[in-house]
Amino acid sequence: QVQLVESGGGLVQAGGSLTLSCVASGRTFTRYAMGWFRQAPGKDREFVAGISWSGGSTVLTNSVKGRFTISRDNTKNTYLQMNSLKPEDTAVYYCAAGPGLGQGRWDYWGQGTQVTVSS
Repeated sequence: QVQLVESGGGLVQAGGSLTLSCVASGRTFTRYAMGWFRQAPGKDREFVAGISWSGGSTVLTNSVKGRFTISRDNTKNTYLQMNSLKPEDTAVYYCAAGPGLGQGRWDYWGQGTQVTVSS
């Protein structure tokens, strides 16, 4: 069982930066790939970034490439560094854990953290 708690959201002006953090509880954290998703009002939840259990592989959706970076440490933390933020990045951001990057299955979810980018 893995429990996830996100933090770091907030209000930022366009062009600014935020770093989201996700802390996992449970002894098997290192066995899971980690991902970040977001859901804007009236839209479906979309994949933003993912990182393999080892941290050796990452994937980003095209709209955030060159602006966002996903990383994880050897404890229980996963991060999403967001630079050059745009109003269209406004959404609730969710952390997720799954059995493997690319498998398309995410078994555990956090409660989400709001990111609002003003123009």
